[in-house]
Amino acid sequence: MPPVKNPLGLNNLQLKTLTLLQALAQAEPGLIDEASGDMVLDQLPHAHGDHFHVGHHVVSGRDATGLANRAVWVALERKGLARELDFPHVIALTKTGRDYDTGIGSSILHGHGH
Repeated sequence: MPPVKNPLGLNNLQLKTLTLLQALAQAEPGLIDEASGDMVLDQLPHAHGDHFHVGHHVVSGRDATGLANRAVWVALERKGLARELDFPHVIALTKTGRDYDTGIGSSILHGHGH
């Protein structure tokens, strides 16, 4: 039997936000807390125009609204995927959060032309 997609039942905004956090963790790895295994992300991107860059990807600003939405951060924390450290600037992505298959990376992370 194939694995269940989105077993934690994340909504669309939560999936997009987690996907962006995962991409940030890959593009600019943060400090890893030895005790918990959480990766601290303290350099969240800022949009210029209607988009922003994450590593070699471009992301539409409309796909990133969850980065500044405290309810999304709280939901990710409640589900064990992240830990809020200093909203909206610092979040720690858990190992579970880094490994969670959102299945939507290719639909919101695009190659960039500049």
